[in-house]
Amino acid sequence: MTPQPNPEVGAAVKAADRAHVFHSWSAQELIDPLAVAGAEGSYFWDYDGKRYLDFTSGLVYTNIGYQHPKVVAAIQEQAARMTTFAPAFAVEARSEAARLIAERTPGDLDKIFFTNGGADAVEHAVRMARLHTGRPKVLSAYRSYHGGTQQAVNITGDPRRWASDSAAAGVVHFWAPFLYRSRFYAETEEQECARALEHLETTIAFEGPSTIAAIVLETVPGTAGIMIPPPGYLAGVRELCDKYGILFVLDEVMAGFGRTGEWFAADLFDVTPDLMTFAKGVNSGYVPLGGVAISGAVAETFAKRPYPGGLTYSGHPLACAAAVATINVMAEEGVVENAARLGADVVGPALRELAERHPCVGEVRGVGMFWALELVRNRETREPLVPYNAAGEANAPMAAFGSAAKAAGIWPFVNMNRTHVVPPCNVSEAELKEGLTALDAALAVADEYTS
Repeated sequence: MTPQPNPEVGAAVKAADRAHVFHSWSAQELIDPLAVAGAEGSYFWDYDGKRYLDFTSGLVYTNIGYQHPKVVAAIQEQAARMTTFAPAFAVEARSEAARLIAERTPGDLDKIFFTNGGADAVEHAVRMARLHTGRPKVLSAYRSYHGGTQQAVNITGDPRRWASDSAAAGVVHFWAPFLYRSRFYAETEEQECARALEHLETTIAFEGPSTIAAIVLETVPGTAGIMIPPPGYLAGVRELCDKYGILFVLDEVMAGFGRTGEWFAADLFDVTPDLMTFAKGVNSGYVPLGGVAISGAVAETFAKRPYPGGLTYSGHPLACAAAVATINVMAEEGVVENAARLGADVVGPALRELAERHPCVGEVRGVGMFWALELVRNRETREPLVPYNAAGEANAPMAAFGSAAKAAGIWPFVNMNRTHVVPPCNVSEAELKEGLTALDAALAVADEYTS
């Protein structure tokens, strides 16, 4: 679709937004939301006709891009047949979505509990773990994000938790491995892995194994910086969980459905959790949907004992029809394989080449269509480009970088001192190269803040 400028409509949309919409994670009077006129494939555009290559995939969910005709048609067909129905009934779209998801989950994660998104999926996974084990505590990592609802945000290990953290949620945080900013004085991935596992087992010992229901980890942490776990780490966590009777919960809300070049990132590490959360890419965000994939042992707990939880819109037919169509499109069009190939052959090499030329890039890391650049003021000292949780003037370098990226025609995903490269998983090689050229120009602005 060719964008058609219509600034008058854009001004009206913007005025209504500013008058009535309350935006998440924002100081309402300090933001200036872009009025979006349309979107298709890997692009969206504003009412002035300016087009952007979306390097954010919405919020890391449009895994098959915007307005895929087969998914749009499936939603229309489902709406014409049955727009909604209560979750206590068997509905074709719901049953088929659960079957297709269960076919792709690792191990025996064959039961699917549907939610409306990732945060409530995490909430219910934790509730299931506590009821299954009879234990109260949950362990999760610093440098993590698990959602904005009360329990999920307390499980989160970044500053978004602070305002809601009363230290009464039964959550204990620990350090997961991240060699570039190691908390364990490690010099190799092997050392980082071994020391991180030792730290986790010590935390378990001092918290009391019999009090811990679950360890919750993002398989590949997303907004915190796309930190790929070192070989052996997730398998080591699995062993610790088995040793102490703790459930292992993997959060695949961002990493799932092709983002890492596998259906689920757990497949990269050959590990099977007891519970696995998903959302976002399950239907490319076209209709809100999330869920928990449940192992046989946990499901058996509720075979004759009612599960005390539910949602009015659990397994909503429109959302599930979108999921069925999305999963089928991904299989038919080789979207997962595309993400793996382009990540290995195009994105990784290109980002490493950019890192050689731009002193602001401290590290490149990622897999599939899930990449991050760690931006620094000084490569030798690894001083971040902006301080931890920077705001206002302290965040000026990242703001300048973000503005330069938008001016160059890409919409960036920036978080603290990192920029992420997370386009749709079916992005073309030509689109990627266009975006990487724009990223090159934006990094030159960040270079101005280096020493």
